[in-house]
Amino acid sequence: MQHDKIVIKGARENNLKNIDLTIPRDKLVIMTGLSGSGKTSLAFDTIYAEGQRRYVESLSAYARMFLGGVEKPDVDLIEGLSPSISIDQKTTSNNPRSTVGTVTEIYDYLRLLYARVGVPYCPVHNEPIVSQTITQMVDRIMEQPEKTRLEILAPVAHREKGTFKDVFEKLLKDGYLRARVDGQMILLEDVKPLEKNKKHSIDVVVDRIVKNDGIRSRLHDSLETAVKLANGIVVVLAGENELLFSQNYSCPKCGFSVPRLEPRLFSFNSPLGACDECKGLGITQRVDVDYLIPDRTKSIRKGGIVYYKNIVDTENIEWQTFNTLCRHYHIDLDKPIQDFTPEELEIVLYGSKEPIAYSIASRSGNRFSRNDYIEGVKTLIERRFVETTSTMSREWYASFMAESPCPKCGGKRLNEMALSVRVGGKNIYEWTTMSVIQALDFMKNLQLDPMRAEIARLVIKEIVSRLTFLKDVGLEYLTLDRLAGTLSGGEAQRIRLATQIGSQLTGVLYVLDEPSIGLHQRDNARLIKTLKNMRDLGNSLIVVEHDEETMMESDWIVDIGPGAGVHGGEVIASGTPQEVMQCENSITGQYLSGRKKIDVPTKRRKGNGLFLEIKGAQENNLKNVNVKFPLGTLTVVTGVSGSGKSSLVNEILCKAVQHSLGRTRIKPGKHKAILGLENIDKVIEISQDPIGRTPRSNPVTYTGVFDDIRDLFTQTPEAKLRGYDKGRFSFNVRGGRCEACQGDGVKRISMHFLPDVYVPCEECHGKRYNEETLQVTYKGKNIYDVLEMTVEEAIEFFSSIHRIKSKLQTLHDVGLDYVKLGQPATTLSGGEAQRVKLASELQRKATGKTVFILDEPTTGLHTHDVKKLLAVLQRIVDNGDTVIVIEHNLDVIKCADYIIDIGPEGGDQGGTIIAKGTPEQIVKVEKSYTGQYLKSMLEKG
Repeated sequence: MQHDKIVIKGARENNLKNIDLTIPRDKLVIMTGLSGSGKTSLAFDTIYAEGQRRYVESLSAYARMFLGGVEKPDVDLIEGLSPSISIDQKTTSNNPRSTVGTVTEIYDYLRLLYARVGVPYCPVHNEPIVSQTITQMVDRIMEQPEKTRLEILAPVAHREKGTFKDVFEKLLKDGYLRARVDGQMILLEDVKPLEKNKKHSIDVVVDRIVKNDGIRSRLHDSLETAVKLANGIVVVLAGENELLFSQNYSCPKCGFSVPRLEPRLFSFNSPLGACDECKGLGITQRVDVDYLIPDRTKSIRKGGIVYYKNIVDTENIEWQTFNTLCRHYHIDLDKPIQDFTPEELEIVLYGSKEPIAYSIASRSGNRFSRNDYIEGVKTLIERRFVETTSTMSREWYASFMAESPCPKCGGKRLNEMALSVRVGGKNIYEWTTMSVIQALDFMKNLQLDPMRAEIARLVIKEIVSRLTFLKDVGLEYLTLDRLAGTLSGGEAQRIRLATQIGSQLTGVLYVLDEPSIGLHQRDNARLIKTLKNMRDLGNSLIVVEHDEETMMESDWIVDIGPGAGVHGGEVIASGTPQEVMQCENSITGQYLSGRKKIDVPTKRRKGNGLFLEIKGAQENNLKNVNVKFPLGTLTVVTGVSGSGKSSLVNEILCKAVQHSLGRTRIKPGKHKAILGLENIDKVIEISQDPIGRTPRSNPVTYTGVFDDIRDLFTQTPEAKLRGYDKGRFSFNVRGGRCEACQGDGVKRISMHFLPDVYVPCEECHGKRYNEETLQVTYKGKNIYDVLEMTVEEAIEFFSSIHRIKSKLQTLHDVGLDYVKLGQPATTLSGGEAQRVKLASELQRKATGKTVFILDEPTTGLHTHDVKKLLAVLQRIVDNGDTVIVIEHNLDVIKCADYIIDIGPEGGDQGGTIIAKGTPEQIVKVEKSYTGQYLKSMLEKG
């Protein structure tokens, strides 16, 4: 057995063709090839799966009982395998409680830091609240000069209403003689009853003493008596000075208190620390007035308030009550809502300001009278939303609601007690709103007193270490409060990569899936350095990757091909980057060596003379940006990670166009105005979100070609003879589907806190249909056989049916030849799902007024596939439509008609337009990172 190599023999998983391969251990190995060639099958489904299986089998039978059996991959032999860890593109949790801070565990260390060295501050008086023992109080008082007159006072009331007659009587009975009442020192026997409705402060004098060395014992006793009287608070008058002491974490002036500091106080997932209004989510469901009143030109009687639209002028009790409210305040129901005064609109939304006497007749004829406040429509819906137990009613109320920051905590998730604690002048929420780079700077410059510094030393070291790892993988722009569900696949993967670096493991096999996704070329070098550091610790890295720079910096490249699907699954080249470049059969080698390339267009389009112009873009980190998007062009928006590209294109431009086209529930990001919306009649957003979340969704159902295929099957002689209609060949309705699995082909096993597991149906063996349906064939193939075909096979099979072939051709055009027609949506990568959506839209006729918006469409694409994708995008623009792409891939950027470069850095350091124009103009802008890298691409041609 060779100890310095991983030897694979007879790998046949998915489309792999019984391959044998030897790769070096403890090296950075890149696996590449066309999309669908089999590189993921080799890296993840074979090597990683076998490493994981062997690890599970090494555990006790008891532990394996909980983990379940791990299926052996279809491979004869793998030698030299280490325990394996997968870092793939599956996005992190969509749980709204999961943030970058919690995922990286930095927030756990942060909670510990605040619990051990944090200082509570009174939110009213902004003064530190410090808990002191009696001994500490004595020590502080003994610092006073000799012969200082001391008076020990117990504050028994602080700004409270009442006569306090009973309090004074009890104090006299207990032997006390004096008290300071509202600032005046008086004898208790001379006190007159205080005014009942005024706020008073009462400090009873416990002892009067002159400071000298022999008073320590008496002072201790007097302080003990005072804290018992006043629940832990003591006031000491020392000459002209007034000293405040507290045994509790409570403000001596206003009584604001904080419980004992412990880590769970700072957790928004704990009842102790979470805001009691939003339960730690930071958001609440509130009525959105734009949903409630979408068209303010209408009057209430004409349906201006959608909630009342269908009950206007009826006997409905809700309408009669609301009508009473409007009559009382003389609100005209026939006046357009846009003409309402602010006071009138407030009454309509929030209700009466005083009780109103009114009488209502119910449908049964009974009348009831009331004298009460009348709710406004907004408060009514919000109350009903919480109170109702009906699912239908809840959905109806929810249709008027949107997420908004919690009115109590303002989106901070924590309660006032947790937010009162500060370290270095910041509370824990303020800390999490800093970017990684700002947090690093803050921690390195944090000044603590010697005792606190020693307590916090190890915690700070751990936080700084983890923040540094995040910076090293190019995520310095992220904030710790960023929701994990909003991260891109590449960001989520690099976060897990940073977590693994922190573990400092050695002798491990790491398998990564395109960690460079979403990374600007400027940041690539840092990622490569990180990967090399992991290798140098004594780990083996297998990275599925298409990035040219990463390949050239690797120790070894394995090129799988030559094509995709059935045409792939073979090792075309395996060796050092230089050896692969010299391999004639390797498409990867041809692109790396420059023998093949994506050509720079000979001319740039000027567009149709029209523009979409954004004015005053301020969403997230955008700094009041003004920018024009020329219509009729291929426009690429680029810039370093976190610079503001998605905020500009997805949050503002895309949502503003959707909103203007009637999708009122979509709200664009913060901006002043968008001009040119009248030139657009459709916007198509092609994101990397799944085309469906269950195995029922697949490429042919999404693109609509399955309808045509089912129509074709109904025309067969066998189907006509049996009287089968189109529904018979659907796995979504009763009749033709297998009822045991209800057409899924698999059964879903709920694993509660683990992801759901899908197992093949025992009755239909994954074929989805019952026996009778599968007896109907077209050209010898039944409906299941057709769904098992790849796009390439199906184009040949349906070559005589133009309607079906033309739709399948669009899947071919975007490079999805290798995908099966019935491949479940849950197994498609983000890039594949994006191209299925693009193929679906390509079937539609160009209008010349359509805007296509794509977010990093080259994800998962080999350079050869990028070439195909670019041809499709150029075709869309040639048809008169507009394509706007967010992208880092230099091959796409160099083919653009117009570039908008945002930066200069990520996070707070970004959000401005660095350069705009053609690629040739961008390379002349010195401060543009994109221009610097683009220059060499244009020189290559």
